[in-house]
Amino acid sequence: MLHFKFHQTPLIRTKPPPCPLGARLSSSAVAVNGKLLVPAGFVSMTNVRRSRPLTVSASSSSQSTTTIEPPSDANNIKGTVVLMKKNLLELNDLGASFIDRVHELLGKAVSLRLVSAVNTDPANGNRGKIGKAAYLENWISKVTPLTAAECAFKVNFVWDEKIGVPGAFIIRNEHASEFYLKSLTLENVPGKGRVHFDCNSWVYPADKYKKDRVFFTNKTYLSSETPVGLKKFREEELVTLRGDDVVKKGELQEWDRVYDYAYYNDLGSPDKGEKYARPILGGSAEFPYPRRGRTGRAANLKDPKSERPLPLVKGLFVYVPRDEKFGHLKMSDLIAYALKSISQILKPDELATLLGHQKEFDSLEDVLKLYEGGVELPEGLLKFVRSTTPAETVKELFRTDGERLLKFPVPQVIKEDKSAWRTDEEFAREMLAGLNPVSIHRLQEFPPASKLDPNVYGDQTSKITKEHIADKLDGLSIDEAINKNKLFILDHHDSLMPYLERINATSVKGYASRTLLFLKNDGTLKPVAIELSVPNPGGVGCTSEVYTPASQGVESHIWQLAKAYVAINDSGYHQLVSHWLRTHAVIEPVIIATNRQLSVLHPIYKLLHPHFRDTMNVNAVARQILINAGGVLENTVFPAKYSMEWSSVMYKNSWVFPEQALPKDLIKRGMAVEDSSASHGVRLLVEDYPYAADGLEIWSAIRTWVEEYCSFYFKTDEMVQKDSELQSWWKELREEGHGDKKDEPWWPKMQTVEELIESCTIIIWTASAYHAAINFGQYPYGGYPANRPSISRRFMPKIGTPEYEQLKKNPEKAFLETITPQLQTLLGMASIEILSRHSADEIYLGQRESQEWTADTKVLEASENFRSKLKAVGERVTKMNKDDKLKNRTGPAKMPYTLLYPSSEPGLTGKGIPNSVSI
Repeated sequence: MLHFKFHQTPLIRTKPPPCPLGARLSSSAVAVNGKLLVPAGFVSMTNVRRSRPLTVSASSSSQSTTTIEPPSDANNIKGTVVLMKKNLLELNDLGASFIDRVHELLGKAVSLRLVSAVNTDPANGNRGKIGKAAYLENWISKVTPLTAAECAFKVNFVWDEKIGVPGAFIIRNEHASEFYLKSLTLENVPGKGRVHFDCNSWVYPADKYKKDRVFFTNKTYLSSETPVGLKKFREEELVTLRGDDVVKKGELQEWDRVYDYAYYNDLGSPDKGEKYARPILGGSAEFPYPRRGRTGRAANLKDPKSERPLPLVKGLFVYVPRDEKFGHLKMSDLIAYALKSISQILKPDELATLLGHQKEFDSLEDVLKLYEGGVELPEGLLKFVRSTTPAETVKELFRTDGERLLKFPVPQVIKEDKSAWRTDEEFAREMLAGLNPVSIHRLQEFPPASKLDPNVYGDQTSKITKEHIADKLDGLSIDEAINKNKLFILDHHDSLMPYLERINATSVKGYASRTLLFLKNDGTLKPVAIELSVPNPGGVGCTSEVYTPASQGVESHIWQLAKAYVAINDSGYHQLVSHWLRTHAVIEPVIIATNRQLSVLHPIYKLLHPHFRDTMNVNAVARQILINAGGVLENTVFPAKYSMEWSSVMYKNSWVFPEQALPKDLIKRGMAVEDSSASHGVRLLVEDYPYAADGLEIWSAIRTWVEEYCSFYFKTDEMVQKDSELQSWWKELREEGHGDKKDEPWWPKMQTVEELIESCTIIIWTASAYHAAINFGQYPYGGYPANRPSISRRFMPKIGTPEYEQLKKNPEKAFLETITPQLQTLLGMASIEILSRHSADEIYLGQRESQEWTADTKVLEASENFRSKLKAVGERVTKMNKDDKLKNRTGPAKMPYTLLYPSSEPGLTGKGIPNSVSI
């Protein structure tokens, strides 16, 4: 039955005024004489610049008891559908809206049919009874805005008592273009009152699907508790998402909703030449790796086992299921990212030609000009970009005012003090409160030992001796310092040594490093020795030099360079292991398994889903322009072409799922000990360890929330064991998603509620707080390249060489000619600036995309408690940053540690914990 509802007369057109940008009309909004009457509390804010709404925090008070009013029309159930039409800012054409209106006139509309949760139809495979079709009203008269805003449509269902309780609805889109379906709300269901369906999904034209789309209410059901009318629909939806009914060969299309696994076989471009060939990561004992999402693209001609990369611009639109894609706001950021990464557009020799003489910074003042006055762009480079990029984009990319100046914002690390980064205290502080505060260990034996196989690598024991450090331990002996938990180490020796000979055969010239630090009585660390090692020819044994602090003469410049080599190693490890591997890569198979095995009705799906937002799209784009052969990372971090291969070895040797839990990680690294009397069950051995102190507060808040949530649905261990979807999910996550580690004994067996709570806490922590701590400090700390250089181009100068003489006469020039050159610096800075920014549509920890994501009031109350705890954590962070006794909170750079402050404004803020790995 087709219903039309026009609010107009032959002579006078009466309609509501346009919604203000960002406002959404509720179903209760009424227009009277051209004026809009809106009941209090019925306007919510929406992000007008992308395809998804901004979140609003739900609270238990929003779930008040519904008063069931009798239907105004005994035969009708009134509903409101909220959606966003296809529009220009989704990078689509104007014709879409016009064609959809033509289809409406021809009777091709958007239809919805209610599905019974309780009454089945034997003639339809015992699926829930399906009601008559109802249609969205006034599609033609609704003007599609040029910005992505929500539109509310009325829909009237003819009530059929045989439906009983509606538990789902089927939607069929007969238009020519897709739309983003936000929700359906029924207002007067007999016996139920208000029924809400949370949808948040793109709906394509019906001819793109084998089956019409089905959406369920916001009720939550374990597998065994599914209402009889919904069981078949629940099972069939998972079949669709697994792609079981899709041919495995061929490239997946944007409307395909398939979540499937593939190896990292898309990093190389062997058809371009041998220098662009890269090993396949995953599926082998040599190079194990987490799985990525399958795209089904064609193979390279020279290596049929590898997937052919896309051209640069098309690479931004690589397949991921449409509901995993960015909206246009974040997509525009990625386009800017790609254009800034000029190395993706030009060959290195073309870049050198365009950059002309601008190959080096002559002094640190030249570096500061990047922020204060800008660096003049070569006319050739600017001309090339202008010829390939819209004028407004060029203006935004280069912030140029016609003077061809490339400018960057001032990084926080030099905002208050331009030289504090040079100090030993700041160098050490950043191991506790910097960009990579997850690698420092407590030293438990001296000299530091190696775990490398001596039969393969020879003797790799540290060459640091008692004489090097004895006078730097504040009167303690080495044994006393170790026993009093006073000695610590940043060890980048064993991880690098097996690759160093190959890395140094490129233009990079680096070292394996060990840095020893002493904990002073004021709670700060001071470096006492740095060991730099290179492998002997053939890789057996190594040659090492030990450097100790110096403040005068050429020795002080040597010491500064030694710290730079350490920072270079730490930058590479941070970017490839701490960041990419331990967040982006390991979370993607969790997302795939969750969508394939857990129904949207399942409580664990509802718990985890917010923590997957944008991750698959981020990773897919990264494989095209960031971590691929010749990509940004290979040009800006020291392992160069071996970068991803090296991260695979780190996955093989060091990634253990249970140890991703913060308390266990701290204990493993010797930074904390178990202590039942401590507030989080562990006691920090460096009390003023900002990352750990704030992290434990966040970890505790997450775990409490997860425990309350899981315990609400799983009352006993037996319920965990007998939940078929949950068991299939965990089995597939281990055996497929992390298939190369499926036989590891440390995997939780998923037989108890406790194992479920701990596993979900680890997943949420990794995707949210851990990633925030590792990611959003990249520009605040690393935007000043002297503080966090990422490449070394020559070895430490030796006495009697021209490089040593240069170091004596012009130490700044020698320093800058050793670390990252200008071009890679600009590329790296451009990249990490974007990676460090929060978009305007960010959803932070504790927030939800929808107010009504669940109908369970007690769960909403627990969610509100979670938000309250996070707010308290933020207040605690602010208070601690003002405590002068906690010197590591701000340090010589006067840079408060805020990376684990839960919320943030948009932009480059150095704080805020998004729900997910969203950039």
